[in-house]
Amino acid sequence: MFVLPDSWVWDFWFADDGESYHLFFLYASRALRDPDARHYRASIGHAVSADLVSWTRIEDALVRADAPAFDDLATWTGSVVRHPDGTWFLFYTGSTAAPDGRNVQRIGYATSQDLVTWQRNPENPVLAADPRWYETLNDGWHDEAFRDPWVFADPDGSGWHMLITARVTTGEPFERGVVGHAVSADLRHWEPRPPLTLPESRGFGQLEVTQVEVVDGKPVLLFSCLAEHASPDRRATGTTGGIWAAPAGGLLGPFDIAAAEPVTDDRFYSGRLIRRRSDDRWVLLAFHHRGEHGFVGAISDPMTVAWDGKRLSFVGS
Repeated sequence: MFVLPDSWVWDFWFADDGESYHLFFLYASRALRDPDARHYRASIGHAVSADLVSWTRIEDALVRADAPAFDDLATWTGSVVRHPDGTWFLFYTGSTAAPDGRNVQRIGYATSQDLVTWQRNPENPVLAADPRWYETLNDGWHDEAFRDPWVFADPDGSGWHMLITARVTTGEPFERGVVGHAVSADLRHWEPRPPLTLPESRGFGQLEVTQVEVVDGKPVLLFSCLAEHASPDRRATGTTGGIWAAPAGGLLGPFDIAAAEPVTDDRFYSGRLIRRRSDDRWVLLAFHHRGEHGFVGAISDPMTVAWDGKRLSFVGS
C-alpha cells in the first residue's frame, strides 16, 4: 500500500515506461485536519515502482500555479500518454475559484522528456466546458464539472481521444453525469465533441475518473461515483457507491451506463486498471476511501481482476 504519514493521498494514474511504473497522485497535508479541505490544496505527487507494490517517492510533478491561472486553486486528476516523438504528455484538471466560491474546472497539459521534469503548456487551458453540450456554473450544480481527462490513442491510429467527467444541461440533477469527449490529431490542440453517453434514470450525477480498457476481450468503462451523487433509482437499491464498471461496445462506446455494476463499495474509490508486466494480468488499484474512523487516503496494492461474463470481478474473490 502506498501511504504518506503526513498527507492524504487519493486520485491517481499511471505511466509505464517499460522498466518502471510511474504513479502520479493527488495529495494534501493532514495538517488541514478536515479531509474535505484537501481538494483545494491538492498537488500532483510522483512515485516509481518495479512491481506496483513497493513505491519510492520522487519529486512532485505539478503544484498549483500563481494567480491568475486556470489552475491557481488546485491541480487535479489526469492521465499520461506518450507522443510518437517520445514526448510525455501529462493531462490534468486545473481548478480555479469562481466569485461565488464554487470552482471552475478546465483541462491543460504539461510535457516531459523523462517523466520527472514537467513544463506547463503556456497556452493552457486547452479545453473547457462547451455550453452547447455541457453544464456550466449557471446550471446550479456545486461546481462546473469538466475534469479527469483520460487520453488514449484512436484504435485506427488516426489521432487521440479524451474522456472527461462532465454534466449535460438537461435532465434531473443527479442523472446529468455523462462521459464527455474531445479529439485531437497531435495531443496539443483539442476539439470538444458531444458526450458519448446520455443522462438516464439509472445514471449518476457524475462519472468520475473514467477509464476504458479491453479486459479479457471485453471493452469496459470504469468510473467512480458515491451514493450521494447517484440517481434516485440507484440510491433506492441501497448502494453506497464506489467503483463501477459498465459494458461497452468499444473504446468509444456505446457505453451501457444503466447496466453498470459495482466493482467495490465505498471503501475504495478512483479505481485504475493497469496490465502488470510480470504476468500480463489486469490489476486494479484504488485509493482507500472509507475506513473505521472515516476518510483513509492511501493507495491499495494491486488486485487481479477479470471479466466474468457480466461484470468486472476480483480473481479469487
